[in-house]
Amino acid sequence: MTSLPPARHARPFSVATLTLIATPIALPAATAAPGRPRLLRASLALLAAAVLAGCSTVELPPRSQAALAPAVAAKVLPAGEPAGPALPPAISLPVESGRDVAGAPVDPLEPEKTVNLDDRAARIDLWARVRTGFGMPEVADADLVARHEQWYASRPDYVQRMTERAGRYLYHVVEEIERRNMPTELALLPFIESAFNPRAMSVAKASGMWQFIPSTGKDYSLKQNLFRDDRRDVMASTRAALDYLGQLHRMFGDWQLALAAYNWGQGNVMRAIKRNEQAGLPTDYASLRMPDETRNYLPKLQAVKNIVSRPDAYGLALTPVANHPYFIAVPIQRDIDAALAARLAGLSMDEFHALNPSQNKPVIFAAGTPQVLLPYDNAERFIQNLERHRGPLASWTAWVVPRTMRPADAARQLGMSEDKLRELNKIPPRMLVKAGSTLLVPRSEHRASDLAANVVDNAMMALAPDVPPLKRKVVSAGKRDTLASIARRYKLDVDQVLRWNKGSAQARLARGTKVVLYVPTARGGRTAVAEAQSTRSSSRSSARARDDDDDRRSARAGKASAPAKATRTAKASSGKAGTKASAARSTRVAKAPAAQKRTAVARADSHAKASRTRTASARVASAQVR
Repeated sequence: MTSLPPARHARPFSVATLTLIATPIALPAATAAPGRPRLLRASLALLAAAVLAGCSTVELPPRSQAALAPAVAAKVLPAGEPAGPALPPAISLPVESGRDVAGAPVDPLEPEKTVNLDDRAARIDLWARVRTGFGMPEVADADLVARHEQWYASRPDYVQRMTERAGRYLYHVVEEIERRNMPTELALLPFIESAFNPRAMSVAKASGMWQFIPSTGKDYSLKQNLFRDDRRDVMASTRAALDYLGQLHRMFGDWQLALAAYNWGQGNVMRAIKRNEQAGLPTDYASLRMPDETRNYLPKLQAVKNIVSRPDAYGLALTPVANHPYFIAVPIQRDIDAALAARLAGLSMDEFHALNPSQNKPVIFAAGTPQVLLPYDNAERFIQNLERHRGPLASWTAWVVPRTMRPADAARQLGMSEDKLRELNKIPPRMLVKAGSTLLVPRSEHRASDLAANVVDNAMMALAPDVPPLKRKVVSAGKRDTLASIARRYKLDVDQVLRWNKGSAQARLARGTKVVLYVPTARGGRTAVAEAQSTRSSSRSSARARDDDDDRRSARAGKASAPAKATRTAKASSGKAGTKASAARSTRVAKAPAAQKRTAVARADSHAKASRTRTASARVASAQVR
């Protein structure tokens, strides 16, 4: 049977009591001596104030507060002063029983159990219940434990913040642990993992009170989509964490090894055990070789356990935690803004998010979040205010992008600003929204219905770089080309070119090897390939100019050489120059593409002309010798 502390309210005055206080008392004539009326009136006023201030408190059902609304405290007027507008005559109300006004209270976590409001156990501090459930062996490394005890003891403000946060969730965690017959030391594990912060996120992308990484969260049915992350859900993550810990305990047969596997991974612990077995060493927690984080994991938990057991010994005071649920689950059937839900419940947004931390967006979609958690005192207020609410419940909905588009185009189609669309959906600059992505957008007449379950459960965001359209091109490698040099020539990323073509970045390619590229279309209709080919043609022209300069220098050097050498050179080259030039020209023309034939012919003619010039010069030199 679950126990709850009774709600306490001020005892209301009956109409008869208020009438008695407000009615002047008729005194005997002898009593009403001159000078005494003012004193008597003052005494009566003091008496009325004392009666009002000395009222005790009684237990009332929550709904009985409504009966107090019409009651108005009457004002005591001195005798002889005008009473103002006459009060309505006192109405004699029938005495009614409140026995059948409300049903028996139940625990929302276990509706089949009846709540006993008079049970003294409900007034026991929950820390005492936690202490009685301790059952794990002590950690052997006393030095490490003492070091962490000192760390916590020197930070009382930090410990107070942790225990205050824990007050919202600890009862539910303890209930789940006791239901599974597990040691209550596990209820202290969120102190080590997240300081009981359900919105904590580690550098390894572990999230929530129990710090699930994405893959393990999926293994234990914790939904993670665009609208919600159940790793941060208090009830779902607690269920998943205790399922996981129970599986690890069955695997290793030891709670210390199970906790080491929870922190380090079960595969790592199994390999460490196997290494010790092969070396003939013990396989308990203290004997395994493990990272420092895991080595300190259990000593930290032991330190927190010792502080909870004897807080006075460390100069600390634990924030009291009531031994009853802090929150209840309220089902919702319609989409509703988170801000509106918090306002109807009378909660700040921080408190609402603390109990419903899995929500990623400013709207709660009923198809994916069938309930919200609210404190006991605010749940009934939420239901009553929701019934009286007139107006839209949700101002946001979701829109599935029909095709890949720019955020500016999507915002224009939706009738909202691009900046607002980017802010709501966290779209970075220079990115496209791919088809099938789900965007949060304002509701309108055309998008007024609640979202379907398949849209909510499969919501995702896919982005792509906003670059010009890519065009497939096949180019031929030149002499001494590599994939890296081709990537630089076409201003492409080397890794992308390597993915498109097999091979290493610096390996020489055979001349004529076909290389596949995907290049963006540049402005003005020209592609990057055309720009690269233009650059390459310019470099080839420069190379030909350098070759002509070399030929001219060689001719001048031939004139200055010895006459005999010039004669031999002239005789040897006179018959070959025309043949080589002709052969070179025909070969280059045959190999050159159709678009470059004229350039190749002109280049061959230039080389032939230079050869004929060198031959003529040699003949002149020979004639001079003769």
